[in-house]
Amino acid sequence: MKTLTIDDAQLAALSTPLPAGSTPWRRTWTGRVLAGLPLVFMTWDASVKLLAIPQVIEGSARLGFERANLLPIGLIELGAVLLALFYRTRIFGAVLLTAYLGGAVAVHVQHSDPTFSHTLFPIYFATMIWGGLALLDRRVRAISPFTRGPAA
Repeated sequence: MKTLTIDDAQLAALSTPLPAGSTPWRRTWTGRVLAGLPLVFMTWDASVKLLAIPQVIEGSARLGFERANLLPIGLIELGAVLLALFYRTRIFGAVLLTAYLGGAVAVHVQHSDPTFSHTLFPIYFATMIWGGLALLDRRVRAISPFTRGPAA
């Protein structure tokens, strides 16, 4: 297994944003749409948890969550989404969202929900988020196992 190493010059280059207009517009917009769709859905999901809509309370209760748990869960989800929206914190936000979505997978496995429609749905979202970020952010491409190294 090959170990990825980044020297100080490469790290400095990755930590500074690219000048405006240096990323191809198709890659930029594909990345925005790919990462943005799950982020929009997760924003909506967090908001209905925070609003404590009766159908959400009922559905969460079926999964074993009490009404009192909806507020902190919604705040954590919304906070992670907000972190994922900004350049400086987008990787940290994506990591938090991946952890959140991993918990969703565990809940669906625990309840023996259908595999492709329920259990793997959070993995589809995580893949879309990271795929979109890989198109938008060279720091993500630099650590990706699917690229050859730090790419512009």
